[in-house]
Amino acid sequence: MNRLIGLACAGMVSASGAFAAGTTLNVGMGSADAGKLDPHVATSTPDKGLLHWMFNGLVRIKPGQSSPEFIEPDIAESWTSSEDGLTWVFTLRQDVDCHGDYGGIDAADVVYSLSRSANPEQSSFAKDFAAFDSVEATGDYEVTIKLKNPVPSLLGMLVPYHGGNIVCQDAVEALGEEYQRTPIGTGPFMFDEYQPQQYVKLVANPEYFRGEPKIKEIFYRYIPSDASRDLAFQSGEIDMIYGKQEQTWSERISKLPNTKVTVMKPGEMSVLHLNMTMPPLDDVRVRKAFAHAVNRDAMVQFKGPDVTLSAISPVPEGNMGYTDQVPTYEYSIDKAKELLTEAGYPDGVTIKAIHTTLPGMLSTMEAVQSMLRDAGINMEIETVEHATFHEQIRKDMSQVVHYAAARFPVADVYLSQFFHSDATVNTPTAVANFSHCAVADDDISGARVATDPAKQAEMWASAQAKIMEEVCAVPVVQSLQLWAWNDNLDLGTEVVGSLNLSPPVTEEAFFKD
Repeated sequence: MNRLIGLACAGMVSASGAFAAGTTLNVGMGSADAGKLDPHVATSTPDKGLLHWMFNGLVRIKPGQSSPEFIEPDIAESWTSSEDGLTWVFTLRQDVDCHGDYGGIDAADVVYSLSRSANPEQSSFAKDFAAFDSVEATGDYEVTIKLKNPVPSLLGMLVPYHGGNIVCQDAVEALGEEYQRTPIGTGPFMFDEYQPQQYVKLVANPEYFRGEPKIKEIFYRYIPSDASRDLAFQSGEIDMIYGKQEQTWSERISKLPNTKVTVMKPGEMSVLHLNMTMPPLDDVRVRKAFAHAVNRDAMVQFKGPDVTLSAISPVPEGNMGYTDQVPTYEYSIDKAKELLTEAGYPDGVTIKAIHTTLPGMLSTMEAVQSMLRDAGINMEIETVEHATFHEQIRKDMSQVVHYAAARFPVADVYLSQFFHSDATVNTPTAVANFSHCAVADDDISGARVATDPAKQAEMWASAQAKIMEEVCAVPVVQSLQLWAWNDNLDLGTEVVGSLNLSPPVTEEAFFKD
């Protein structure tokens, strides 16, 4: 702990001049280090939160919100769509500049960005763009997107999140592999420096098209220990802190003087994906035993009912297409033991899980581990740093994958990314199907192209029911995002939510004193 605080102090000294003037923001993030900072590759919560402040999309969700109803122009100043929803034309602003000396954004950059996002060799989110037929520059500042079929959330795919982030073609091509450590965007803040296991430093973009930011520097500090991060916040060494995703943390930190605690939407849904190709989880009776051994009500109380919701479906409650009409598995240790015995394991089973050291996720997994033990399921947990966790689970190395995710709130996104066979990990079209689930493929694919909203909703509901009957995964809870900052920091907007899971630090943010 002392080493981490010492590192934070050393960085603070180097920025003391700006800090004294109230223009340096120090942020404490609960991870050990940065992962890949290419926005089309980054999948972890810490990385997406940082990139949020550096990039733009064709459209964006209004800062401080997370619902699609708040979509507004970003790089595109306007757009139109055909009556059948297959052709979309975007007119771009002409005053958007890339960071550094990489020139202005035009239609060619947007075409390059979206084509790159759709390329599985360059993007973690290529599957999201499967419905794209073509992306063309139909003018210097006009882009036309043609779809093979209507999609439920086209504008949602074009916000600065995942593959919707617009990159600068010249920068990506000039930097090559270095782009993953020196990202160039168009947003209010620019990449300046990376110190491994210490911080990423951003600086204000003086040419930002919405105006030069009032904050001039951001130090995004990696402090994985909750205690160390809390101490740094209490001592004033950091101004904004990523909280432990538990109600007790919120209650304790909110009692500190001059502190604002925010509970942000959307919730990250914690789901335990069961690898159905690995014994003993290849037996549905064992998977059902696992489900019966998880006490969701206890998990909600453990995490805190003010910041946690129970999860029963593979699609989060509140998402378009969600249904609660799915098979459920009541908490019953006796039923779990009966199923294990029926499957030929009267003495129980041992399964292994690779897991991140990220504290909020780890506390959830350790609580589940204790519950499973009561049913005779011994889950051995191997902890690794968060970026390594993402690498290994995508190589199909874990029998159980605990994945906490927030996505654009439409059922198709969760179902396609986590439960369609095309998304199975360690395959050419991989996204995040860790269970090797394939039982709902027809419903998921059919709903994606359905033009009748009622039929689409019916197919989404059917998919959710089939996934839960097969027990491809066990949804546990939705954990809302907890952040706190010094109330001397004014973000310039009310913060209700953030799709990128970090507070909206924009050109409007400033220190009041």
